[in-house]
Amino acid sequence: MNETINKKTKYIDLGLMDYQQAWDYQTNLFQAILDVKVQNRSLPSSEQLPTNNYLLFCEHPHVFTLGKSGEEKNLLVKKNDLHNIEATYYHINRGGDITYHGPGQIVVYPIIDLENFFTDIHQYMRLLEESVIQTLAEFYIKSGRIKGLTGVWIDFENEKMARKICALGVKTSRWVTMHGLAFNVNTSLEYFNYIVPCGINDKAVTSLEKEIKVQQDFQHVKFILKEKIATLFGMEIVN
Repeated sequence: MNETINKKTKYIDLGLMDYQQAWDYQTNLFQAILDVKVQNRSLPSSEQLPTNNYLLFCEHPHVFTLGKSGEEKNLLVKKNDLHNIEATYYHINRGGDITYHGPGQIVVYPIIDLENFFTDIHQYMRLLEESVIQTLAEFYIKSGRIKGLTGVWIDFENEKMARKICALGVKTSRWVTMHGLAFNVNTSLEYFNYIVPCGINDKAVTSLEKEIKVQQDFQHVKFILKEKIATLFGMEIVN
């Protein structure tokens, strides 16, 4: 048995945090885990250190982010006009196209060493989606996946009615993850009109509030989602 396997995962609620500040925060954690892994490669197994895992939850002020595989044309507002809608824009190092983050949206950044859990990026993505699918089920909302597209969808079996409630975009290096998912809870959906969400121009976007037609207890939804992630990954959550 590998004694350096560590399933303890520190849960940190960052609250409402500027996107750049959160990006820097997770980058520092990400790099620290990588540094331990690199150091371990030159040590005998008896001297190797376990790697840390973090589960960050936060909200962001209005911001559009473009992944490394995305196209800038999917931002439909001129950068010089972003201040008019109190939004910012970042071209970042995750996978995926353009998306929106804003108040009322749960953003989850798992900064974890997958070698503590499993080494399968596809499984990692599907479990993140599953955590949201199971959270929505707690509100009696059926959701699922659409073949060839990431994220979580309502009316996923109906191509014309399908609408996205959660977007995913991740980065990994040496099995260490950063970035993550964005789950629309009480989100201002009008901001999605300023982009082609995830580069998909024929699908609508929705939120938990819109589907249930009542504003949600944000902290309660976060608690459920955290528990679903921890269970699916086999994490031991520590605060």
